[in-house]
Amino acid sequence: QVQLVESGGGLVQPGGSLRLSCGLSGRILSVNLMGWYRQAPGKERELVAIITLGGRTRYADSVKGRFTISRVNTKNTVYLQMNSLRPEDTAVYYCYAVSLATGWDEYWGQGTQVTVSS
Repeated sequence: QVQLVESGGGLVQPGGSLRLSCGLSGRILSVNLMGWYRQAPGKERELVAIITLGGRTRYADSVKGRFTISRVNTKNTVYLQMNSLRPEDTAVYYCYAVSLATGWDEYWGQGTQVTVSS
């Protein structure tokens, strides 16, 4: 059974920083894509950032220049460094992974709360 487990969420003041981590456990042949989505109250889930096995990245316009995604392929772990946080970044952040080994298989973490407030 493949599982994604996030950590690193919490409460931070505007302008502060947080680092989210997500590890994938279980048997899996390859993890081609890893990333983060978020969902704020009353809003749809949206892409924050994704990173391919080769290290290519894509960011939502709202986080460009403030957030950095990275991964350690040998550990199937992905990170999200969040700087200059704003109240509008408040959301539940979900880790996401895709394996193309046997088709398109998606995996989601349980979510971690990030609250930006003074």
